[in-house]
Amino acid sequence: MLAGLRPYLVFAGLFSLAMNLLLLAPPLYMLQVFDRVLTSRSDETLLVLSVAVAMALVSMAALDIVRAYLLAALGTALDRRLGPKVLDGLLGEAARLGSREHASALRDVHCLRRFFSGSGILALFDAPWLPVFLLVITLFHPLMGAMALAGALVMLTLAFVNERMTRKPLERSQAEGRRAARFIDTSLRNAEVVGALGMLPAVARRWVELNEVALVEQTRATRSGAAISGLTKFARQFIQSAMLALGAYIVIDQQVTAGVMIAATILLGRALAPVEQLIAGWRALVEARGAWRRLSQLFAAPATAEPHTALPAPEGRLAVENLVFGVRGVQRPIIRGASFSLAPGESLGIIGPSASGKSTLARLLIGVWRPSAGAVRLDGADVSMWPRESLGPHLGYLPQDVELFAGTIARNIARLDQPDDAEVVRAAQRAHVHELILRLPQGYDTELGEGASALSPGQRQRIGLARALYGTPRLIVLDEPNANLDHDGEQALLATLHGLKAEAVTVIIVAHRPSLLGGVDKVLVLREGAVEAFGPRSEILSRVVRRAA
Repeated sequence: MLAGLRPYLVFAGLFSLAMNLLLLAPPLYMLQVFDRVLTSRSDETLLVLSVAVAMALVSMAALDIVRAYLLAALGTALDRRLGPKVLDGLLGEAARLGSREHASALRDVHCLRRFFSGSGILALFDAPWLPVFLLVITLFHPLMGAMALAGALVMLTLAFVNERMTRKPLERSQAEGRRAARFIDTSLRNAEVVGALGMLPAVARRWVELNEVALVEQTRATRSGAAISGLTKFARQFIQSAMLALGAYIVIDQQVTAGVMIAATILLGRALAPVEQLIAGWRALVEARGAWRRLSQLFAAPATAEPHTALPAPEGRLAVENLVFGVRGVQRPIIRGASFSLAPGESLGIIGPSASGKSTLARLLIGVWRPSAGAVRLDGADVSMWPRESLGPHLGYLPQDVELFAGTIARNIARLDQPDDAEVVRAAQRAHVHELILRLPQGYDTELGEGASALSPGQRQRIGLARALYGTPRLIVLDEPNANLDHDGEQALLATLHGLKAEAVTVIIVAHRPSLLGGVDKVLVLREGAVEAFGPRSEILSRVVRRAA
């Protein structure tokens, strides 16, 4: 994930090295003031030393600013690089009936950006230079070096204990928090049902149950972290006091000067500060590490193989070959060995009882879901292997539940691309929804809010049909396209189907109402995921009628 971004980290590390070396300036300045200036009473020496330490501090401040800018730029670059990839992966995962383990991946990207742009990562860059400070203290006096090393080991031990005690509870708290958030998202999508059926108290109780688990784990981690944080602060102050006492002892013993005592104590405090900061900001570090792990898993998923050669626009010849589709955890496949074919311009009606797999078959036909076995071929090419950006313009799809995006109607019909006015109007006219759109407050420029709640379900379905017809699709799959239509809307739909027939567009209709099947060429009966019958419309429908009688 950091390919191309490593220079940011390399330069940040180099700046950290320079800054930590410059941090030696104040203690050494104090050492020289105590041991040289005060004894020699030389104004010139004091001036030179003061100018030198001022230059070192200015340089350190400049490097600190540049390092902060560099890490902020790294966070922004990481967000810009991963954001589109994560969104593509999430939409692909959602469309392919995948798990929801990565549903919070965009939040994970933002978490990494905040971490790289915040102060928590600075401690990670400063902590590795602890041995440099220990070496300088050892050069002052071996006993001081031994004391500093012992103090550093104590602080590192506390950091290790903090990791062991808080990591698991924090990870469980984050996982349960994401689970509670997903439950709220689901509840908001079903707000009408929740309100109509009086489910709000039950929804609230369920959320409290889920959130309580997260709170318990968070409290456990907080208590452990607070205890370790308190011990860390005590340990750091105690170690510095012990260093001061040791320094005073060897000063009295005339082994070192008072300046060495002060300088060593300050250096030790500076050496231990990043470790204390790491422990104090451990939660942010755990969150960033968890986000990194989840994103790594997301990007480690096998990529869809894509043809290396651009394929010509399809004519609409469809072949379904021994199609099988199942989901993990369900023993019986949803689609079992389906096979049929359509010539360019033919139309097919798919019928069958509820839960027979009709909508699943529709999704497989357009390549949104990948089959477990078999293939769906459009003009000989496997649609699940065809790059979606290349295949999409040649397909039209109207799902059962039509969702429109925030934006203008024109933008929705144009599939969120920059609208081609002529093509948008043409698609609306082919869908016989042009007049309906013109009656809206601003016509094609009418802004739709989130969920397009200002439109009725029937209006959304008709605009969704126009979106399916945008451009020059050669295969159109309509899943119960008249589910929300009134009589006028259904007549407009029939006129649209008649027009598509005249244009020799291959059309597949999943339907419950037989009124839509009057103009189709063939009918497929699907039962329990298997093709029960397939053939000319009159033959299959008469067989279905005889069986029903």
